[in-house]
Amino acid sequence: MTVDIKVIRAGQMYRYYLRQTVVGDGRRPARTPLRAAQEQAGVPAGRWMGRGLAALGLAPGEEVTEAQLRNLFGEWGRHPDAGRIEAGLLAAGESPKQAYRAGALGRQVAVTGVDFVFRPQPTIYLLWALGDEETRRVIEAAHERAIVRVLEWIEDEVAVVRYGKDGIHRVRPPGGLVAARFRHYEARSGMPLLHDHLLLSVKGQRLDGKWGSIHSLALYENTVAASALYNELVAAEVCEELGLATEPRTVTPGRRPVMEIAGVPHELIRWTSRRSDQIAACREDLEHEYVSAVKDDGTLKFLPVVSERARAKLNQIAARKTRPPKQKTRPLAQLRAWWKASAILTSGVAADVINSLLEYARAAAAAIRARVAAVVDVALAAVDVAATVFVMNEGGRFHRRHLLAEARRHLALVQRGRRRDPGLDEKIVAAAISTHCLDISEPKTTIGRLSEYRLYTARWALSDLPARRRPPTPAPDPDRQPPADPGEPAAPRPPGQDAGEWEIPRIPLQYDRAVLAGAVVREKLRTTTATAVRGRAYDVARHQQAAMPEQLLAPPAAGPEDDDQEPEVGAGEAIDFKELRALKASRTDVEALDFTAEQLRRAMEVFTKAGDEAAARAKKYPGPQGAPAPHPVREDDQRAHRPQQPDRHRGPEAGR
Repeated sequence: MTVDIKVIRAGQMYRYYLRQTVVGDGRRPARTPLRAAQEQAGVPAGRWMGRGLAALGLAPGEEVTEAQLRNLFGEWGRHPDAGRIEAGLLAAGESPKQAYRAGALGRQVAVTGVDFVFRPQPTIYLLWALGDEETRRVIEAAHERAIVRVLEWIEDEVAVVRYGKDGIHRVRPPGGLVAARFRHYEARSGMPLLHDHLLLSVKGQRLDGKWGSIHSLALYENTVAASALYNELVAAEVCEELGLATEPRTVTPGRRPVMEIAGVPHELIRWTSRRSDQIAACREDLEHEYVSAVKDDGTLKFLPVVSERARAKLNQIAARKTRPPKQKTRPLAQLRAWWKASAILTSGVAADVINSLLEYARAAAAAIRARVAAVVDVALAAVDVAATVFVMNEGGRFHRRHLLAEARRHLALVQRGRRRDPGLDEKIVAAAISTHCLDISEPKTTIGRLSEYRLYTARWALSDLPARRRPPTPAPDPDRQPPADPGEPAAPRPPGQDAGEWEIPRIPLQYDRAVLAGAVVREKLRTTTATAVRGRAYDVARHQQAAMPEQLLAPPAAGPEDDDQEPEVGAGEAIDFKELRALKASRTDVEALDFTAEQLRRAMEVFTKAGDEAAARAKKYPGPQGAPAPHPVREDDQRAHRPQQPDRHRGPEAGR
């Protein structure tokens, strides 16, 4: 994700922000005024944001002062200008107690805000760091506008003020929220990293004008959707303004691709990822400790495999263990000159490419836009989104926010840097819920009646999908420790072997299985004449063309001898094998579908049976119009594809 979230507490944590975060992540000299420290660090002053500023007598874009920060985030959530308010009331003859209460925003709270960190994709901030002044200004403007749009979405769709016994009442803050934004230019390693800290206050007004506290859990739960929206907005504006395009790049095989600016060499990303290499080396040591940890009775404390949740947690621990001390901040002009010189000398990319990086990116974008049409099919997008979310979430159950985040990722993949119509992501989510999802919420609970917390599952089962093809097992090496199979005791590491000399088994990633699930469901719906959306059948080829990398759009034409190799198809199995062969040869959005025609036919038979079961299930559980009865989730069809994972935790990573 490119949006992170951390909680801000009054006291020591706030003082950390006041000493370092607001001055560009440097160390603020003692007894130095805030604005003077920001000028010395070469970073701009903080600016106020949010529609809630009107209720506080502030305006968007005003400079954030140290006293205002201390009152709002360090003094239990008081009015930013509490000192001025108290002084005026005391001068008018009010008692100190009354003057203090006038400067309060409701009840005192220990958690005074959350810190959203927004950073664009690596190829975007590389263009920002190595490009000319015009490119830098365009990217910074797109970055700022994307943050404004995300904050507006949080105000309108996410933030809620809880009040009443146990927070039973929830209301959107009608006046909006209050936030302070601070700009940073570099990472701890000194490499370029354009990012902004958005300190969002948890104070919001209710309908009666009283101040309450924003439910911070709702902010955590929607961080993934906020990150997807920010990525989509900043990439679209940068590409439209500079004539660029995006392309999917697979960073880790089996995981979701990331959308990067086409034409920017990957070696430049590696040049900026020194911290990533340090974290990866430390994480390997932690993984060995994880799989070999034992309890007091000698039994394994965890499974002898590393799940993705456990790996994410170990990655966080490794990041903290290898965190370098902060360096002295420098002016941006000096940093940009150093970055370009360092990239030319150490990145391995030719100097003419670095000096003309924007022109190379524009040439790649012209090739992409000439061959890849941005075709957004809401019906087909709903299939992809529902299948991906169903496979990748625990037990095949999910909320609306998971569909929304996946819909935005899908649009970023298909649009390739083009702007989309507003509300298109909401249309995809609505189509996915109405057509492919079954509401299994428990209506008796208060939270279960809220639309954002309704629980869904797919109307079809994916337990009998063809398994993902595994790579061939290499020949055993006597010098390496063989990995243990899941469920078997982990063999101890031989004495004297360092980390990395033996492999640790990991639970297979789910994204490639989700891609296969979406392809099979689409093909089933396309070939079933009774299943059409809005009066027409699904068009697989047109939809896939919109998401293909441009170099994969022209697969070699099949000769007549190849057509003879396909098995004959009966009347009930009308499959266009030429289209399937071209689809398989041209790959999916990221990886090859990796299934044969026989496997596809077998999967279609399974879906025919599942479709009949879904029809009967839909009659039994008609949906959210009435009071839906809880749907019994079958262990064999909803959980078989998802192995039990150790070290389950709740936090902003949940639902990724």
